[in-house]
Amino acid sequence: MEDPAQVSKFSEPFNDLASGIISIPINLPGTPFRRGIKAAETVRKELMGIIKQRKIDLEEGKVAPNQDILSHMLLATDENGQFLNELNIADRILGLLIGGHDTASASITFIVKYLAELPHIYNEVYNEQMEIARSKQPGELLNWEDIKKMKYSWNVACEVMRLAPPLQGAFREAIHDFTFAGYSVPKGWKLHWNVNSTHKNADYFPEPEKFDPSRFEGNGPAPYTFVPFGGGPRMCPGKEYARLEILVFMHNVMKRFNWEKVLPDEKIIVDPMPMPAKGLPIRLFPHKA
Repeated sequence: MEDPAQVSKFSEPFNDLASGIISIPINLPGTPFRRGIKAAETVRKELMGIIKQRKIDLEEGKVAPNQDILSHMLLATDENGQFLNELNIADRILGLLIGGHDTASASITFIVKYLAELPHIYNEVYNEQMEIARSKQPGELLNWEDIKKMKYSWNVACEVMRLAPPLQGAFREAIHDFTFAGYSVPKGWKLHWNVNSTHKNADYFPEPEKFDPSRFEGNGPAPYTFVPFGGGPRMCPGKEYARLEILVFMHNVMKRFNWEKVLPDEKIIVDPMPMPAKGLPIRLFPHKA
C-alpha cells in the first residue's frame, strides 16, 4: 500500500466492515450488514484509485516491482499468463486491511489497559524500552535489532493477547472422523473453535486469570495452546507485522508517557471484537526530562 496516511482514511469504515462481516446477513437499512456493504464499497472505491495509479507508476518505472504486496499482485500471473483483474486485487487488499487493522488496534488497546492497571508491569516494560532508547542517537529510528531486544515487552503483549484475544474463534471443518470428549464428530462437520478453550485452561496456564508474562519465557506455552494468530499451515501471515506494529507503538508511547484510566470500572463489550465500552479514555502524564 501507499504511505500510512492513505490507509488511515479507511479507518472510519473499518468498524462497520468488521461488524457487517459477523452480523446476520439481512440487507435492510440500519442493519450492520447493510453498513458493512456500504463501508466495503467506500474502501473499494479508494483502493481502485490507488491500483490504477500504481499501474501507471509501474509502467513509468516510478516504483519498484517488489515495493509491496500491491505491486506483486499487479505483476503476478496465473498458470495461463493472465494477470489478476483490478477488482480482484482490490478485494484481496481489502481483506488484508480488515485483518490487519481491527485485530492490532484491539490488542494495542488492551495493552494500554493492562499497563494502566499493573504499574509493576509498566515499570518493567518502561525500563526495557528506555534502555533501547538510550542506545539510539538523536533522531535515529528503531531497527530490527532493537525489536529483537524487546523480549519482555513482547511477553507482556502475548499475555495480553492470551487474556483478551482479538479474535475469539473460528469455524473449522473436520477432515476425518474423530471422537472428542466422548462425542463422535464425522468428517465434514463445521466446528466452532474458541481460543479461550486453551488460553484460559488451567492445565496449560496455571492461575489462568492472573497476568503473568513469565509464561512466555524460554520455550513458552505448549504448541497449539496459545493461538491468537492461529496455528499450523493456516497461521496468520501477518504475525510478524503485528509484532512489529505493537512493539513500535509500545516503544514510542512508553518512552514519552505514563497514563491512567479515566474510567476505572469500564466494562468490556464484544462488537465484533472485545473492546472497552467507552473506548478506554486515558489521562496522559509526560515523563519528566
